[in-house]
Amino acid sequence: MAGQVSHELELNVQASHAWELYGTLGLARLAEKELPDYFQKIDLLEGDGGVGTVLKLTFAPGVPETTAKEKFTKIDNEKRIKEVETIEGGYLDSGFRFHRTRFEVIEKGNDSSVVVTTIDYQLKDEATANASVVSAEAFAIIGEIAKNYLYKLNKPS
Repeated sequence: MAGQVSHELELNVQASHAWELYGTLGLARLAEKELPDYFQKIDLLEGDGGVGTVLKLTFAPGVPETTAKEKFTKIDNEKRIKEVETIEGGYLDSGFRFHRTRFEVIEKGNDSSVVVTTIDYQLKDEATANASVVSAEAFAIIGEIAKNYLYKLNKPS
């Protein structure tokens, strides 16, 4: 079984400023700092934020997963698209064959952009009931934190 969920959020900053956060390690660092109830820590295992970068996410007590490894599989700075795949743990421990998160930052105007977060997944036949656990809610929360962070960082003086 395959599926997809997505979330869209308008940001009050230029797409280039949003991409500086979403297209790098910045989003992971911000999530680790601002969401201690969800992430205990996020470790950089390989890379420097480019394609091939591997992060180990250690979730906080109370979060169903304990750890996950994610790999940056695509970064297109021109189109402002980044794709991150779970390569170990996390959803893969719950019967998922594949789990990928895609961030796309789209220019809307001089000081406006939209970030579209899309989660694509495939489940093993015996785990189709687990499709209900896939949600863009965490990315909606991270998106709001990123929106506030970017606004403060880029607000006119």
